[in-house]
Parts: sequence; structure tokens; C-alpha cells
Amino acid sequence: MLIERVLASPGLTGFFFDDQLAIKRGAKENGASYDGDPMTPGFTRVRQRGESLSVMLLLSDGQMAFGDCAAVQYSGAGGRDPLFLAEDFVPVVEGYIAKRLEGREITSFRQMAEEFDSLTGPDGRRLHTALRYGITQALLHAVSLKEKRLMCEVLAEEYNTKLSLEPIPVFAQTGDERFTNADKAIIKRAGVLPHGLVNNVETKLGRKGEKLYEYVSWLRRRVEQLGGDDYRPVLHIDVYGTLGMAFDDNLEAIADYLAYLETAAEPLQLRIEGPVDMGSKERQMEALYKLKLLLVVKGARVQIVADEWCNTLEDVRDFVEADAGHMIQVKTPDLGGINNTLEAIIYAKERGMGAYLGGTCNETDQSARVCVHVALASRPDQMLAKPGMGVDEGMMIVVNEMNRALRILRHRADRLIRI
Repeated sequence: MLIERVLASPGLTGFFFDDQLAIKRGAKENGASYDGDPMTPGFTRVRQRGESLSVMLLLSDGQMAFGDCAAVQYSGAGGRDPLFLAEDFVPVVEGYIAKRLEGREITSFRQMAEEFDSLTGPDGRRLHTALRYGITQALLHAVSLKEKRLMCEVLAEEYNTKLSLEPIPVFAQTGDERFTNADKAIIKRAGVLPHGLVNNVETKLGRKGEKLYEYVSWLRRRVEQLGGDDYRPVLHIDVYGTLGMAFDDNLEAIADYLAYLETAAEPLQLRIEGPVDMGSKERQMEALYKLKLLLVVKGARVQIVADEWCNTLEDVRDFVEADAGHMIQVKTPDLGGINNTLEAIIYAKERGMGAYLGGTCNETDQSARVCVHVALASRPDQMLAKPGMGVDEGMMIVVNEMNRALRILRHRADRLIRI
């Protein structure tokens, strides 16, 4: 089967691009927007609409394969690629990429993904991570159409993994509606919640962490009230380095606070993502390793999740080898090709590190569905419900795609047993 034509279509994502630095430095919320001057290169406002770019491969048998290019909400922060504006990249896909794909035979996903993930652009630099993300999604879809198999089946065979026949725990994120949307996540029985978007010391964390403590206490009570005796979700909260800001990067003080915060969550497991942002990869790894040791010494069960400065497959490997935290977020658009996401999860799990197939609220329905198949083939400890921050939409897309795939996989497994 050949790829006959490559097309690109600009679109929207499920959320926004936000200037993280400006928000951390005090940009004020104004309805759904922010007041203040942008501080990250490429931004013209603190909050801008999220943009995507659909890559469409028209195949020689009349079928069409799709993948969506998307970048994270906080583009340009923590060593990430700059802002992704879709219109700028239409000529790259329909010109530069099309010349390398049109007329080609569809071979294996792994071979094609590695080729295009490592491709340099017309400017001589490696393609933007968002482009690599969307192109490899489309290539995986094309291979699955050619082979008449689910995308997860293609991945499991090519990477020699064992497909999950059980649901991967889904992590629902609330955005700024951290109370109402937490209720939604609990009612829908998300395996992990609420993310919480704790990205400001004064308004969300509290100068001594008191606001977050109150919020975690409320979450625990709400799980009891709405969830029932048999519901024990993990409480996973992203604090965007604000603990470091509040406690002047004093790891001992941060560990004491986390041990205290854990008492508010008990008996639920508590995970804290991005407790500090040390400004560089090496310092971040060192800090998370030391913080993990301090928590062990204090007898705390709270888990640390690495995110900032862990952007590439190489970064994931380095964080895992440095034992920098209890869990790694594999932030899918930041890794470029989805082949890298799969390999990152496999690498972490083989070495005893927790693996979180994450991403961003600023993705699309198509990228979320493809990520479900990556999850089923690699078995991470949890997967983000995406796109968006509204809980309902992201959980619907991810859970439904997962349940469809699982039903098909179980059906095929039952047929093999009967044969």
C-alpha cells in the first residue's frame, strides 16, 4: 500500500497556550484570560488559543490516515520547543514532508517513525516536536489500516510488548475549576485525580502551603462522600515548582511539608508533580533524588513525579537512571514521535520507575485516541484524560477508545482460546 498524498489542516486544541513564566510571576486571571505582559518568547498574550495541525495521509486503497500535531500548554517553558502556530507549518507538511512521503510504500511503523522523528527541517534543525508527534501518529494509523489491526496490536508486535487486557488507570485533570471538576472526576470514578493546576503561590498554594493542605483535605472528604467505600483513587497534584518558590528551594522544609500534606490525604495515595523547578536538568534531577531520599527518611509515602526538564527520550532515561523521583511523566508532545513515548514508558517500567503516559490538555481528540493505543501496548501506571480541562470530554474520549479496543482484544483472545 502506498501513500499517495499528504495534506495538512489547521485546527484547534482542547485548551490554550499559556505563558507559564508570566503566570508564575503574577499575571492576574481575568475570566478565561489573564491580564499582564507575556514573558516567554513567541507569546503575544499570556493566554492564546491552542492550535493543532492535522496530518492526513491519503492511501492508495482509498483509506485515510490521520495524526494531529499539538504542543503542550506551557510551550517554551522548562527547555521545551517554542510556541506551535499551525499556519506556519502547513507549507512544511504539504511541501517538505510530502516530498518524502508521497509515493512511498508503507512499511513498519518503527522504521518509518524513527526516520521521520529524526528528520531535520528545511532550516537544518530537527523538526518541531509537535510536527514529529502528529506525523508519527499518522504513520501508525496508516500501518494499522494496511495491516487491518488495532494500532496497539501493531505497536505490541513491533516492540515485543504484552498488550494489556485491563483498563489503564485514567487521570482526570480539573484545571482551575478544581472543586466542581473534582466532583465530576469522582462521580465518573477516575482512577487518578485532580491535577489541580496549582501554578501560583499566593492564590493556590499559600505562602506556607496552607491552601493546598485545605484543598487536599477537601478532596479526601469529597471522595468519601461521593465515591463510596470501594473507591480509592490516587490524588495526584501538579504544583509547577511552587513548593520551591514558597520554601526557597529548601528540600528539607519541602519534605517536611509533603509529609504533613500526606496526613490530609490519608488513606489515599498522594502524588506531587513538579515540587521544584531548579532551572536546569542536572539540578532538577539532583533535587528530586534528594527529596525522594528525605521522604524515605521521614517515613512518608507521598510520591514525587518528575515533569519539568524531562522532555525527551534521553531525558527520561537520565531521570530514571538518576532515580529522580518515584514516577516520570512522559509528556507525549514534548517527546516528538510517539515511538519515543512507547520506548520511554518501557524503559522506566523495566527499571522499576513509575511511568505516567501524560501529555497536555492542549491536545486533540485524535492524539488522545492514538495515545490510548500506546498505553495499551506499553502498560503505564496511569494515562492522562485529554484533551481539555473539563473532565467530561477528556475522560469520554480516552475511556471510550480504551474500552472499544479492550473489547476487541478480548474478543480476539477468546476466539484463539476456542480454536
